[in-house]
Amino acid sequence: MIRDVLIPKALMRDPTGTPHGECLRGDAIVQDGRVVALTPAPPSDTPRMLIPGLAEAHCHLDKCHTIHRLGPVGGDLRSAIAAQTEDKANWTEADLHARATRGLAEAQDAGCTTLRSHVDWGDGPQPPLAWSVLTQLDVQCAALLGIDQLADPDFAAALAPHVKDHVLGAFILDHGQIHEGLENTFALAAKHGLPLDFHVDEGLGDLNGLEAIADTALATGFDGPILCGHAVALMDKASQDVARIADKCARAGVTICALPTTNLYLQGRTDGTPDRRGITRLAELRRAGVPIIVGSDNVGDAFCPTGQHDPMAALHLAHLTAHLDPPLGDLLPMITTDARTAMGLAPVYADDAPLDALRLSDATHPADLIAGRAPLRPATEDLL
Repeated sequence: MIRDVLIPKALMRDPTGTPHGECLRGDAIVQDGRVVALTPAPPSDTPRMLIPGLAEAHCHLDKCHTIHRLGPVGGDLRSAIAAQTEDKANWTEADLHARATRGLAEAQDAGCTTLRSHVDWGDGPQPPLAWSVLTQLDVQCAALLGIDQLADPDFAAALAPHVKDHVLGAFILDHGQIHEGLENTFALAAKHGLPLDFHVDEGLGDLNGLEAIADTALATGFDGPILCGHAVALMDKASQDVARIADKCARAGVTICALPTTNLYLQGRTDGTPDRRGITRLAELRRAGVPIIVGSDNVGDAFCPTGQHDPMAALHLAHLTAHLDPPLGDLLPMITTDARTAMGLAPVYADDAPLDALRLSDATHPADLIAGRAPLRPATEDLL
């Protein structure tokens, strides 16, 4: 057993037991290396919080930790793309492997047991060097292409053999062939059983790629996982438009991933202090029944010179920026159970999971956990 644990109710398959604020309290019973139940027990002076390992649904291990060689950066999205593209001249196999494994180790130290990295693809259908390196690591890899590239059916067909066991991703901003690209993307994903993951509307202003994705999903009846990162342009839409798009996303099974570090750094730039929040409309989406999650996005590169490979830190920032109010335990699925579901994986619950898929913390309230005051550690360390 693991003696005297607190499990947030939102992270339990069977949320019944002895209440303790937003959690249930008791002894976690372990059989054959698996937590199978939480049973009532006399409390101790040192309860610990037991949660599923974190799921990092959106990061960029191919770009991470390049800031030291980029020179001065600090601009909007296109400026960051330009600076990072120039750095690709340094992307050797050794360089990519060193940076990616460093980022992966950081995520694991933060408590991650699952991670998806986007990988910049390039101009042709053949996989880039970064794809070859990252697909050898224990991560999900999402091919990141411009939606205009996928508008070419010959390109899409040539791409298929290289991504068929991974995740198909596309970048949608203000491209000219969004409709054609989405049709081919959904057809390719349906044919090969691929999850979909989009960078969409990554900017303030008149962008509407998210609605186009939802429309295509509804029209095609696509039933695989659809994850849409960013969606910052929802901040500039009228309330009736937000409601319409959110309703379509809910019906289409679209999950929205907020990426506060990069979006707060790049969006809403002025000559002085920004007066706009670079984050999507999480509260409105949530009320409409759209699953929402949070990811770390860029770390130590042109898109975010700082950042952390730590979904808990990203959740902390999203909680502050988007006014995601208590009960704070209800936010934890955004980086655990719901994040895994969005990645096409079965959710892991703290009262019914392999012990090596769980993490412990000395936190006694979800606020301490989200604030980072009590780091996560492997649950195996406290097994009796």
